[in-house]
Amino acid sequence: MTTASHTPAAGPLGGVRVVELAGIGPGPFAAMLLADLGADVVRVDRPGGSGLAIDPAYDITNRNKRSVIVDLKSPDGPARVLDLAARADILIEGYRPGVAERLGVGPEACRARNPKLVYGRMTGWGQEGPLADRAGHDIAYIALTGTLGMIGDADQPPAVPANLIGDYAGGSLYLVVGVLAALHHARVTGTGQVVDAAIVDGAVHLASMIHGMFAAGGWQDRRGANLLDGGCPYYGTYETADGKSMAVGALEPQFYAEFLDLLGIEGHAGSRKDIARWGELREAVAARFKSRTRDEWTAVFDGTDACVAPVLSLGEAPHHPHLAARGTFTDHGGITQPAPAPRFSATPTGVRTGPARPGADTADVARDWDVPDLMKGQE
Repeated sequence: MTTASHTPAAGPLGGVRVVELAGIGPGPFAAMLLADLGADVVRVDRPGGSGLAIDPAYDITNRNKRSVIVDLKSPDGPARVLDLAARADILIEGYRPGVAERLGVGPEACRARNPKLVYGRMTGWGQEGPLADRAGHDIAYIALTGTLGMIGDADQPPAVPANLIGDYAGGSLYLVVGVLAALHHARVTGTGQVVDAAIVDGAVHLASMIHGMFAAGGWQDRRGANLLDGGCPYYGTYETADGKSMAVGALEPQFYAEFLDLLGIEGHAGSRKDIARWGELREAVAARFKSRTRDEWTAVFDGTDACVAPVLSLGEAPHHPHLAARGTFTDHGGITQPAPAPRFSATPTGVRTGPARPGADTADVARDWDVPDLMKGQE
């Protein structure tokens, strides 16, 4: 639950004010990351809601934020957002190109009120280009970048990596890097700017190392044929006797040797660099893993440098001893959830408040940001 009054910020972004124009997916996640780092994030929700199709109490991407409701299609709606933008350091929106301008809250209107404002734009295709106005989702964005085509077995269609690579890695994280870099520039120069964060751009950028390997002839342009894409038998996943899986990443010679020894197939030591023998090696590794359960193999490799780990489910992960010891997950408001990351020695972060309920913080934000007109029509 959100608190009755604003909780003092914890984290390196304490004192930074962010306006988030509500949407779903990468924009809210980027705003959550800024909020986790201590920024005062005010989410501008629409009447009737605009988040995930779940109970707002469980939408943890709205944790550490505050929410106000503004109808941007009402006569005074845009003015309320401009009032917030005038007092903000960063604004984030995720509309299709041109929509924010038509609503009266585009970059020019906002920065006319606040020249120092960093205006972050989150889209799939970007602000220009032949597909800029087209609808899309994560899977289509990463499909065109070559990223999706790298993932999965060679004899199957590409595997779907949830929406982690496009929306959150190629989208949210690049938006956060962009707005924080622009915020630094604004504080040095007094001038804000527009940050165009396109998922297609970020997803391509994520593959920089692989593009370099491809150019050098060290990466084949097909699935399941390379060192890091499942083509290598000592970098992949294997089924165990109980239908679960183990992950293997024994790339270096010393790790490979230890892996073979613990697995009990020392005779395959010469197969590491001999690609012609990889098929034979894969069959031997698969047969051994299939002979015991996941927990039994976990015990075999525990405490070693063989680079082998059990593949855990979402429900199992919080209970792993290492993640539990680090507090990688945290419980807040009865919800087990990822803890803020990364970690800071001088300005520690935390989950201060649960998911913001739409409109619940209007009075507090009106007071704290000195925007009394936010309360019009709210009484």
